[in-house]
Amino acid sequence: MTSSPEGHRSGFACFVGRPNAGKSTLTNALVGTKVAITSSKPQTTRHAIRGIVHRDDAQLVIVDTPGLHRPRTLLGQRLNDIVRETWSEVDVIGLCVPADQKVGPGDRFIAAELTKVAKRTPVIGIVTKTDLVSPDQVGEQLLALQEVMEFAELVPVSAVDGFQVATLTDLLVARLPEGPQLYPGGELTDEPEATLVAELIREAALEGVRDELPHSIAVTIEEMGPREGRDDMLNIYALLYVERSSQKGIVLGHRGERLKHVGSSSRKQIEALLGTKVFLDLHVKVAKDWQRDPKQLRKLGF
Repeated sequence: MTSSPEGHRSGFACFVGRPNAGKSTLTNALVGTKVAITSSKPQTTRHAIRGIVHRDDAQLVIVDTPGLHRPRTLLGQRLNDIVRETWSEVDVIGLCVPADQKVGPGDRFIAAELTKVAKRTPVIGIVTKTDLVSPDQVGEQLLALQEVMEFAELVPVSAVDGFQVATLTDLLVARLPEGPQLYPGGELTDEPEATLVAELIREAALEGVRDELPHSIAVTIEEMGPREGRDDMLNIYALLYVERSSQKGIVLGHRGERLKHVGSSSRKQIEALLGTKVFLDLHVKVAKDWQRDPKQLRKLGF
């Protein structure tokens, strides 16, 4: 462990909020690189991916949890368990509410859960996506959020245009305990590479797919290693799981065109992440009703 300068702080924060409240985009804005997958589909984050903010005076580790929701399947329950476990382990929590949507029952449901930990763990209220509304609406949203629970701080931000992202970082850092760096200087995430690769493939597969699919796609990396005879290329063999054969058709698209597009778009992202050329082999498999089957959930990593 490297010795740290006097007054150096380090610790963990997490963002919570309804699905699609801008948590992953905010994580990426703070860390300054793409680590948590972002998608216009709610409920895409399944792993507590950590992004790490390095500063001279602090190291802030952001844990990105799935959105808390009322569960309807076994997968839903497991996701909620991950959320609650995460809350009990972090130093500070940010509750994200988008500026362009009324504070609703979903937000109150989460706030009620957060009130249970707020005595031990400070909760910061964050109004996200301020670039989508007028300053007056931001003010109204801050007032509405204030009614929901006792926050340690309230702050409006926009991950898109960077508005108050630095201020938010300061507020989070101020609530971390003093301590040395938890991760060596250059690291931006401690997720295994295979997990990040699987998430990037899943993100590409979700883009532009009709609404019935987001929960039904899982990705496993079967094999990942250097290509024989070439040290500048990586072979990745991945399986995309869906729950029904009708969904397989949607993912494949007409004559496999959609899957090709998923492959080429995720390959670009993976190459950027790993800094090397990639050969990506993608296949679609049907795992019937995997979200409701404990054995299959375990096999797919949940």
